[in-house]
Amino acid sequence: MLVYGCAASVNGRAALITGSPGSGKSTLVLEIMSRGGELVADDKVQVQRTGTSVKLSPPTEIAGMIEARGVGILRHPYCRLAKLVVAVDLNERETERLPNRTIEYLGLEFPLIHGRENSGLAAALCVMLRGQLLD
Repeated sequence: MLVYGCAASVNGRAALITGSPGSGKSTLVLEIMSRGGELVADDKVQVQRTGTSVKLSPPTEIAGMIEARGVGILRHPYCRLAKLVVAVDLNERETERLPNRTIEYLGLEFPLIHGRENSGLAAALCVMLRGQLLD
């Protein structure tokens, strides 16, 4: 399955980030990368189920590339395969203090974060992906 979005990982645990063009998907991935995370994919993400998990990987033609708006295409080392643990929708603004929503990918449910206009999102995602909070 191909998803139009971006993905970043920390220690092989990934966030799948979706949203409309210009919503900040690549910028969020760059922020995660600047905090020690890894690029998985920018613009398009391959999503595949492997047993009881979902794995994310970059399409070959764009592997290791990310667009920095106003700067250009950057080449960077990337994570070839990462386990999906959380999804982020940058089209929606969070209205709840402690949200508890999920989204389904390939028959499995994952926590879903509404991330529009959330200035602390990159830091929170890095902490979530480093820890065992979502497994």
